[in-house]
Amino acid sequence: MAPIPTPPAEPQDSPERYVGLEAGQAERLAREQGWSTVRSLPPGAIITMEYRIGRLNFEVRDGRVARAWKG
Repeated sequence: MAPIPTPPAEPQDSPERYVGLEAGQAERLAREQGWSTVRSLPPGAIITMEYRIGRLNFEVRDGRVARAWKG
């Protein structure tokens, strides 16, 4: 039987640090911090809720990050 792979560790980073930043700047910073996927969404977007290790989500309002969360 094949071993179960160990998922990669998430970046040691706080999503709250991105709130208030311009969306493009926040995405660049997140990628520099090691997030493999960065997803920018409009307010109220309907999204899937599966948890993805290494993904950072941004709710973008008026070009700025209004909310950020992992997964």
